[in-house]
Amino acid sequence: MKVFTDPKKLQKWCAARKLAGRKIALVPTMGYLHEGHLSLIQKAKAKRADEIVVSVFVNPVQFCPGEDYEKYPRDEKADLAKCRAAGATAVFFPTPKNMYLDRHSVYVCEEDLSKGLCGARRPGHFRGVCTVVAKLFNLTHPDFAVFGQKDYQQVQVIRRMVRDLNFDLDIVMAPIVREPSGLARSSRNTYLSAEEKEKALAISRGLRALKPNSKLSTLNSQLKSAGLRIDYVECVDAQTLEPRKKVAKGCCVLVAAYDGKTRLIDNILI
Repeated sequence: MKVFTDPKKLQKWCAARKLAGRKIALVPTMGYLHEGHLSLIQKAKAKRADEIVVSVFVNPVQFCPGEDYEKYPRDEKADLAKCRAAGATAVFFPTPKNMYLDRHSVYVCEEDLSKGLCGARRPGHFRGVCTVVAKLFNLTHPDFAVFGQKDYQQVQVIRRMVRDLNFDLDIVMAPIVREPSGLARSSRNTYLSAEEKEKALAISRGLRALKPNSKLSTLNSQLKSAGLRIDYVECVDAQTLEPRKKVAKGCCVLVAAYDGKTRLIDNILI
């Protein structure tokens, strides 16, 4: 397994692999890898990628003021071991300084799908996401990139960026991976106490109970009763992310809620 820290060396290696006719998959992550991340690598293997490049980068540009950039969990040694065991062929560990050069001034903005949901609550977040993902695409020349459904809005925003900026690759969405309890796996779950993890189960339980014509007010009540602070509970068109008045087939219901100080997200496709 190759390990890169220099963007130019990664770009040169990927270009050579591409020239040799190798099929490249990119798995972008922020590290502190868990089973959800590893399922993205397995998805890439299932789609017969010859080279699977995993990026591990806590991207400062997508964090808003007051968020958890400094304390976001990191474990480079464990991440490398997990990538090797899962079958990744290359891992990219850049630093903020070599991803964002002095006086960096070019950013990528998506201005439709990113307006609501997390985009409305975290100003500038998707500008940071689109910028770093566009850079990763240019560095790795992937045939496809794999993202997790847990970040559903992010997947749709990246798909739009790929379409509108003519990136020559496919975006693959892998299903949400959950803990045995049903809690969506997240690196931020490490912040939760045992009591908070129990409270958080109201999110996945409430989402699983939804059917066409279900009322979102019921889900709101369930989350509040569990002691969660709701950021949003919204039903949107699964493709356009336009708000929908009722739960129906072809929609996605998304939740963002605070469990103590930890912000959790989850969703379900109807």
